[in-house]
Amino acid sequence: MASTASIPLRLAGRQIRLASRPSRTFVSAAKTKTAPTSTASRPAAIPSKTSSRPATSATTSRASPAAAKPAAAAASAAPTSPPAGAPGSHTPVPQVSGEPLPDVPSSARSDPAGAPIDWSSSFHGLGTATFGPEVATVLQAPLDADDIEVKPDGILYLPEIKYRRVLNAAFGPGGWGLAPRGDLQIQDRLVYRDYALIAHGRFIGQARGEMQYFNEDGISTAAEGCKSNALMRCCKDLGIASELWDPRFIRKFMKSHAQQVWVEHVTTKKKKQIWLRKDDEVRYPFKKTN
Repeated sequence: MASTASIPLRLAGRQIRLASRPSRTFVSAAKTKTAPTSTASRPAAIPSKTSSRPATSATTSRASPAAAKPAAAAASAAPTSPPAGAPGSHTPVPQVSGEPLPDVPSSARSDPAGAPIDWSSSFHGLGTATFGPEVATVLQAPLDADDIEVKPDGILYLPEIKYRRVLNAAFGPGGWGLAPRGDLQIQDRLVYRDYALIAHGRFIGQARGEMQYFNEDGISTAAEGCKSNALMRCCKDLGIASELWDPRFIRKFMKSHAQQVWVEHVTTKKKKQIWLRKDDEVRYPFKKTN
């Protein structure tokens, strides 16, 4: 009886075991089912990452035109240098080298054949063209009576520095010059030399200057006076102070601006008459006498 009663109990235990096995299989099946779900979710995440990347690039591409606008504005605002040779363009001065910079046009340094001009003998440009009206007005301007001086012997003259001022006003400083036409000659206490006046690369005129000297130490000073004397004579060809060679102007000026007075030499005590301006005074070595 006891063994027969235990049989149902064993069968019941087996059924319980068999009933419990599907639950284990269900759990494992659940695990296997959830695994594909998790693996299926992973590919869903990959497109999200890849889709976010084009969004970033799109944002960058949209922002690039906005960033390009300031760059384009800066490029347009940057100063542009004018092309070489255009009006207002500036050619930089080359660095200092062994060759001097050109200071006169090539036409003034050479003749049409291309050879350098020898101003000691050349007459290049003589009478080829007239100077402009502005230059002619300066050269032929009437003299101011206050600029004219009177020598004791009654000769009128214009100080040589005033000739230079007229030439500078007409041609500009450096636009004219005196070219020696031979060596300095010394003879009987007298120095003389020929000079040519050159203006804007053209021969204007030639004259001989002369000056006296009293001792050997005064030769250099006499040579400088010789050059000034030649300059005054050359300026006649340009019409500068042409009134000083006009007899009627000389007589009129002497009558209205000059006078003769008796003077005595301070050292020799000799008396004589000299000319001087009415607004001038007797100067050493003379003194005025009755």
